[in-house]
Formats: sequence, structure tokens, C-alpha cells
Amino acid sequence: MNRTLKALSALLTYPTEDLRDAAGDIGLVLTQDKHLPQQVWHQLSGLTTELATADLYDLQERYILLFDRTRSLSLHLFEHVHGESRDRGQAMIDLKSQYEQAGLDMTASELPDFLPLFLEYLATRPLKEACETLGQPAHIFAALAERLRKRKSAYEAVFRALIALSAAKPKEDEVSALLQLPDPDASDLAALDAAWEDEPVRFGPGAADGCKDGLIARVRGALRPAPDMPQRPRS
Repeated sequence: MNRTLKALSALLTYPTEDLRDAAGDIGLVLTQDKHLPQQVWHQLSGLTTELATADLYDLQERYILLFDRTRSLSLHLFEHVHGESRDRGQAMIDLKSQYEQAGLDMTASELPDFLPLFLEYLATRPLKEACETLGQPAHIFAALAERLRKRKSAYEAVFRALIALSAAKPKEDEVSALLQLPDPDASDLAALDAAWEDEPVRFGPGAADGCKDGLIARVRGALRPAPDMPQRPRS
């Protein structure tokens, strides 16, 4: 399944000519994974076709509107976990160290909770471990999939695939709680600004309420690097 996770990671990166050229090969990798339901594969096929055939500038603009401007669609996992704690910085350092121990090096522009990077890391792990770890943020994947479905975005397919591969399926109450949070349209600049306002850091008892154990408790997000920053080559 490691090739599948690397393929899904690539689909969530900023569209480039290289990604367009590789879209067909990525689609072929996904067709060979028997863990993916046929319906999910058909959805993924629609995305890879779109990436291979649509105008590159249109693809890039769409990506920015979805994942860079809209906080509720952030590809940083910790943007979707509420509550700030003074342990956040150390948690990011710990996760980065975990990646490095697995032989996955990060560039200065990357943050550990960026989902494509997280999937690259899981691609290095044994199948059982990868599936179990995917289950921890499964409720986040489900909320993102639903928000993308409402926008009629082909990117919904990636998150449906991640849910299908997860050992633990998303809990309805956790998904519902995420879906109740603001989800402004990318054209509503005032609402977007309000959504990106920093939340106050809380200390003391209850400061970590809302955080998840394991991965989610250790990865609290900052903003994704700007789309014009150099991207680390993906293997």
C-alpha cells in the first residue's frame, strides 16, 4: 500500500507540469490497489484525468482557493484540532524527529503536519501501522471530504480513499463537530479573514481539551507554505 499512499500524497500537492505528466502513472498505481473500493477508484480516476487534461493555471488557481485560502480545507491536520497548548512547538519537533528516524527528510519550508508529507511518512511504515495511524485523523478526512463534495471538487476522492484505507472509521459525532465549524466560500474575503484569526493560546487545566491522543495530539498546525515557495521533489 506504500505506493498508493505516495500516489495520494502526490495528488494533494500543488499542481505543476511534473504532476500533470505523472497523472496517468499515478492513476495506474491506484487501480492496482485492491484495498480501494471500486467507487473510490472511479472518483480518483476523475481527479487524475482532470489533472492530466485541464489548463495548468486553472488547476493552480483552484488549488489555492481550496487549500490555501480556505482554513476549513487546510491540508495541515492540526488546523482542524481545537485547543492550543504550550506543548505544540515540542510536538512539531517530535513529529519531525519521527519522520527523520524513518529516513524522511524535510526542507525548511515544510511543516510536519502537512498532509502530503504525513502520507509520505506513512508510506515508509508497515501496512498495519500505516492503516492504524490513518485512523487517528479519519474524522478530519471525513469532514474534508464532505466539504469538498459540497463544492463538487474532484479532490473529495483523495479523502474518501484515505477513509477506506484507515483501520478505524470516523466517528459520526466527531465529524459532525468539525462540520459545524465555519466553512466560508473562498470568494468571501471577510469571512476568510475571520476564519484565519489566531485563537488565543490557553494554559493550565483543560488547555488541551479537544486534542486527540497519538498523532493528532502531537501535530498542531501552522499555515501551509505559500504556493510559490519551492516544493521538495517527490519520489
